[in-house]
Amino acid sequence: MSTKTPQAIRGTQDIFGKDAEAFAFVVETFERVRRLYRFRRVEMPVFEKTEVFARSLGETTDVVSKEMYSFDDRGGESLTLRPEFTAGIARAFLTNGWQQYAPLKVATHGPLFRYERPQKGRYRQFHQIDAEVIGAGEPQADVELLAMADQLLKELGIHDVTLHLNTLGDAESREAWRAALIDYFRAVKDQLSEESQERLEKNPLRILDSKDARDKPFLADAPKIDAFLSEEASAFFAAVTSGLDAAGVKWVRAESLVRGLDYYRHTAFEFIPDEGSASAAALGSQSTVLGGGRYDGLMESLGGAPTPAVGWAAGIERLAMLVGAREEAKADVIIVVEDDRQLSYAIGLIGMVRNSGYTADLAATGSPRKRYDKAVKSGAETILALGCDDKGSLAARIRGSDEWKQRLHKMMDQSGGHS
Repeated sequence: MSTKTPQAIRGTQDIFGKDAEAFAFVVETFERVRRLYRFRRVEMPVFEKTEVFARSLGETTDVVSKEMYSFDDRGGESLTLRPEFTAGIARAFLTNGWQQYAPLKVATHGPLFRYERPQKGRYRQFHQIDAEVIGAGEPQADVELLAMADQLLKELGIHDVTLHLNTLGDAESREAWRAALIDYFRAVKDQLSEESQERLEKNPLRILDSKDARDKPFLADAPKIDAFLSEEASAFFAAVTSGLDAAGVKWVRAESLVRGLDYYRHTAFEFIPDEGSASAAALGSQSTVLGGGRYDGLMESLGGAPTPAVGWAAGIERLAMLVGAREEAKADVIIVVEDDRQLSYAIGLIGMVRNSGYTADLAATGSPRKRYDKAVKSGAETILALGCDDKGSLAARIRGSDEWKQRLHKMMDQSGGHS
């Protein structure tokens, strides 16, 4: 057997210290905000039948064709580690009878898996927060989700990002736009990048999102969705934008912002760092902070009845990068055992401190002479040192505020000790 220590798998990360505190801050803020908006917590399986993602995301998408971690279990069934949350939540909505709760507002967070090239802010095992509204076809559902996302970012202290918003229209509008895009790009097909040539017949909307320099000269004059919007689709988008204005959410129109899959309808959006901002510098090429859209046709792809839905997701790692490293909270009190004869007493006393709702550490290892100095260096404002006097009785001294001195004396009296 090799004695060499195994290394972490490429594209994974071990999160510790200040970075872990930033990660936890993102999750804790998300949990607090989702409660404000009455989104119910759900926990989803880490793996699903492969067909859940293949049918939801589309066989031709990069995620399904190149990035999924799929494997056959011992029964020969193909399973896949979840690359995103929405498909699994949609499956659960159909198989668990959650239709009875519609409109259903749910939120979750956890790890996701995609086999792609690791880079700054992108990992093969990564983590997301996710919020969905299922069974609500009204524009108000889009507005509430976006207001929730906007409040979340602000409460995380991320103010230099802007909501980029577009409409994909209803099914009729989208199909007319799609046909016009195919006609337009066919005329210049030979001048497009290889990837866009491949997308032309299958997914022409994705060409609008291309970053390839060969495609950019043709994007500005490409047909715009507004020319193909039905009256109903125009009214829907107008209701979303007016709702955002009423909610105080700032937004800009982004006509090139698209979602390639056919089941996406109406609203598509991304929160993107402002040009030249600190957030833009922190994220580099990974510009999207939070994104989502309305996916009214997804349930049908999984065999369910037509069900309107809208949702968003955001990478916890990216948000943590924008939050910045956070200091670990200092203990309310550190109890220092300067004489090991007081160890049992100290263990009982620290239990009383913690049961009273205060954070506490016990300094009882290493050299007894150095324990107090280590407690001081930790930055704790309140330190209780426990030792013995010449007669072997408890001797205690407290460094801290008068309030904490009174609190600790009271606990010591209750525990049978004295100073």
